[in-house]
Amino acid sequence: MNFISIAIVAGIMVVVVLLLAMIVARLYRKVGPNEALIVYGFGGTKVVKGSGKVIWPMIQQSRELSLELMSFDVAPTQDLYTNQGVAVNVEAVAQIKVKSDPVSILTASEQFLSMDYEAMQGLIRLVMEGHLRGIVGQLTIEAIVKEPEMVADRMRANVAEDMAKMGLEVVSFTIREVTDSNDYILNMGKPDVALVKRTADIAIAEAERDTAIRRAQAMREARIAEAAAEQEKVTAESRSQTVQAEAVRDLNIKQAEYERTVQEQRARAEKAYEIEASIQQQKIVEEQVRVEQVRKQGEIAVQEAEILRREKELIATVLRAAEVEKQRIETLAEADRQRQVLQAMAIAERTRLEGEAQAEVVRLTGQAEADVIMAKGKSEADAMQIKAAAFQNYNQAAILDKLLGQMPEMVRAAAEPLNRVDKITVVSTGGDGDGATTGMNRITGDMTTLVAQVPALLEALTGVNLQELLKHVPGTEDLYSKQAPRTAPARKPSDETTSKVDAEPVVTVPAEDEDVQ
Repeated sequence: MNFISIAIVAGIMVVVVLLLAMIVARLYRKVGPNEALIVYGFGGTKVVKGSGKVIWPMIQQSRELSLELMSFDVAPTQDLYTNQGVAVNVEAVAQIKVKSDPVSILTASEQFLSMDYEAMQGLIRLVMEGHLRGIVGQLTIEAIVKEPEMVADRMRANVAEDMAKMGLEVVSFTIREVTDSNDYILNMGKPDVALVKRTADIAIAEAERDTAIRRAQAMREARIAEAAAEQEKVTAESRSQTVQAEAVRDLNIKQAEYERTVQEQRARAEKAYEIEASIQQQKIVEEQVRVEQVRKQGEIAVQEAEILRREKELIATVLRAAEVEKQRIETLAEADRQRQVLQAMAIAERTRLEGEAQAEVVRLTGQAEADVIMAKGKSEADAMQIKAAAFQNYNQAAILDKLLGQMPEMVRAAAEPLNRVDKITVVSTGGDGDGATTGMNRITGDMTTLVAQVPALLEALTGVNLQELLKHVPGTEDLYSKQAPRTAPARKPSDETTSKVDAEPVVTVPAEDEDVQ
């Protein structure tokens, strides 16, 4: 029983809820965006637009107001008079609607809510016709006909205030037609039409006149030009015939002159050819003699240059070796001095930096080490000063020892070119013995002479006189002072060989494993 009672109660509640929903649905009023719902009664007057609201019966009531565009004709039944006193009939079309703001909707509902659509249009039409009558009375008929937009703008401006008082607005106002019963508008354009026609007729007549005049002028000018052209044609033909005759005459004269000139030139050319051939033959003989002389002189110059090159090569090789050795000794001494100075400076700088870095931590220990390093640097500096003083006291014996120690190297450098020679061609007078033997003896004699010139070469390069050094060396100064200095005079092989290069035999001496040629 309890379950059945609960089910009955639940069913009754559902039915009640559905009934209430249906009642509320019937009381809920909805309006679209093109209309407004005016709710009045309990709570005052309210405007609902584009939505809905529940209207409670007995305490509230509602009315609908259309917001759609209203279009109607504005055509007064009576004629309208312009400021000229001309009666015209103006037909226009107006589009008016209720403004969308709540204030305008309430104003329009106050004015038109109880009226039907035709009554509302009639009231609005009367207001529009009155304003149109006032505007037309201020204008001429020409202005109304020619400037309808100006009339429409004035109409919208004058009507806007009255329409706003009724909650309305003028969307557009367009003049459709302007007529009159006296044909004023029809005749208004006739003077202009007549003037245009007259102007057109005059222009056509003037154009035809100008065309005839220009046609006659063109024909006259054409005939004159034709006559002038005929005359020029005759003159040109005469002139052409004259020119042709003169051209034939000039051609014949030029042909004759050309033939005469050709014969003269041919004769001159034949004679000049013979003369030129003789001259060219003489020049060829002279050039052959000159070429032979130049060839002989070239051979002599080549032989002289070869002998001079050999002599300069020997001298340059020995001098360059001595100069390089001198520069090497000076460079080594300077480099050793710079190395010792830089080493001492580097040691002192490193010691100073280490002492400064550790001074704040162990000041006393760092100070002691710095003193020791400074003493060591001082002793090295003293040693360098002593060594420098020893270099300053370098006596003649030491210098002589250095110079004599380099002499074997200089002799080896002087003989080095002979070690790279594959074969030697000796040019000699022969003397009392065999030519090849004499030539070889001369080569060894030249080498001995070159070695004997080494002291003079050293003196020229270094400015040190070897004989003066030997005089001041202990144990040799007495012996050297008793003997007269002897140096082998430098022989000039180029003079002898140059003077007798054409008469000397050529002997080829093989070097190492080469055969005699």
